[in-house]
Amino acid sequence: MAVLAHNSATTYDAESALSLYHLLEPEVLADPYPLYHRLRAEDPVHWDPFLHAWVVTRYADVVRVLEDLSAVCAPKPEQLTSMGLSAMEPVAQTMMRQLLFMDPPLHTQLRALASAVFTPHRVEALRSHIQDIVNALIDAVEAAGRMDVMADLANRLPAMVSAEILGLPVSDSQQLKAWSTEFAEILGNFQHNADCVPRMLRAVEEMSTYFRAAIRWQRVRPNGGPITAMLRADVQGRGLSEEVVIANAILLMVGAQETTPNLIGNGLLSLLRNLDQLATLRMNLSLIPSAVEELLRYESPSQHTTRVAPEDAEWGGKRIRKGQSVIAVMGAANRDPERFSNPDALDICRTDNRHVAFGAGRHFCFGAHLGRLEGQIVFSTMLRRFSNLVLEPCPLIWRENLGLRGLKALYVSFQSA
Repeated sequence: MAVLAHNSATTYDAESALSLYHLLEPEVLADPYPLYHRLRAEDPVHWDPFLHAWVVTRYADVVRVLEDLSAVCAPKPEQLTSMGLSAMEPVAQTMMRQLLFMDPPLHTQLRALASAVFTPHRVEALRSHIQDIVNALIDAVEAAGRMDVMADLANRLPAMVSAEILGLPVSDSQQLKAWSTEFAEILGNFQHNADCVPRMLRAVEEMSTYFRAAIRWQRVRPNGGPITAMLRADVQGRGLSEEVVIANAILLMVGAQETTPNLIGNGLLSLLRNLDQLATLRMNLSLIPSAVEELLRYESPSQHTTRVAPEDAEWGGKRIRKGQSVIAVMGAANRDPERFSNPDALDICRTDNRHVAFGAGRHFCFGAHLGRLEGQIVFSTMLRRFSNLVLEPCPLIWRENLGLRGLKALYVSFQSA
């Protein structure tokens, strides 16, 4: 993870014009693609002096980073101390225990345990239950003729589903979502505002306490979920420590709750901005799976991730040194004209749509099946139940999370079909 401590406005000179730090500017955050296009065209393997990291934006290079480079990139305590962020050490310790920041063989073993409940077969078995949840959430707002898609549906659905998968009370889903959002600020942002540190520390402490209690409960009443699987695991000849189980339970919760809401919100906004595509989809709901893949490509819920060079290498004429951070910008790769024809156009009938919204290689998102299914059910249900779906004239405010692209709110009005 590339980490930057900076709390004040920065004046950019010509040399820094391509820095991802510009994503802190609201107008760039609202539409990062012109910046991505410039990076890809002018300097596709770019040294970002603000992030102290290489930034790659071409599709082929992004895939190479995701497949070949090391994921051991969580900030180490000594790094945080050198930047005056030693208070963040408990957060760093949690991240270092998460499989997201591990390489094989430990990553392989932990991933197998955590992902067992996310197989296509087991996810498909949840279809009718997820449909029931979506129907109930829509029932609650239908009479009003308007809704905030994020608050009323997109945030609530994954929180409820993930709680059930983890063997946690659905009644806790609102609190779990609040913690998830706090932790996502750490995962998605490469800057750390000192004012946020106490809140982040409190969230990690509260989550750890909560999952410690959940572990005690599941030791007595195992439920076959990923927490139970980790508790029973034999990894490298011994069981997992409680700290490792807690860290990865947090990761599973955050992963399930922070990307799918973005798929739903970003996807619906994209359709409402491209009414020809919305009309095509409404006339032929069999296109829903194809549409979801295109919406994932077009406005990727996860925009970038970081890896570490395991050895010296040359990329695009640049010398990358062992141990340097490399940021793979999936949001840019998914708009690469060398890989996708007319990449800035939304085309729900697009074929050969091998996007990298879920990553690539051994860290490919094992929750992809579940995210896709939730998105498909939400879009198909909204189009079946609502006619005259309209984006309300409210300002769009994007979350200040530079790696996870999503809206704070999305207000729409509709008529019941």
